[in-house]
Amino acid sequence: MELSGKIIAVLPAREGVSRTGNPWKTQEYVLETHDQYPRKMCFNLFGADKIEQFNIQLGEELTVSFDIDCRQWQDRWFNDIRAWKVERVGAQAPAAQAPVAESAAPFPPASAAPVDFTAGDEKDDLPF
Repeated sequence: MELSGKIIAVLPAREGVSRTGNPWKTQEYVLETHDQYPRKMCFNLFGADKIEQFNIQLGEELTVSFDIDCRQWQDRWFNDIRAWKVERVGAQAPAAQAPVAESAAPFPPASAAPVDFTAGDEKDDLPF
């Protein structure tokens, strides 16, 4: 799923060590849409590498791609909205198209003289 808007809150990062002894880090952000009735969504990034890679700042306009999951803890259910791609609005991706060679074009160039199909035979053999 995907949602665009402005970052209105950057919550403090949380970190710890898993049961297996591996360190972890997560950070949450609040995005507000620009709809007629703005909606707010709190999403998180998991992993120090993702947090540093996306480097989300307060006030930025972003498009966030995310997955929604749910987990249970002590007979309660919690939603988890985890971002996996973040794009800055207005940032353009580099064009990856190669120019088409003129000889490879399937049609003649537009500067060629148009063909006149009415000149020549005046008898129309077509039945319709």
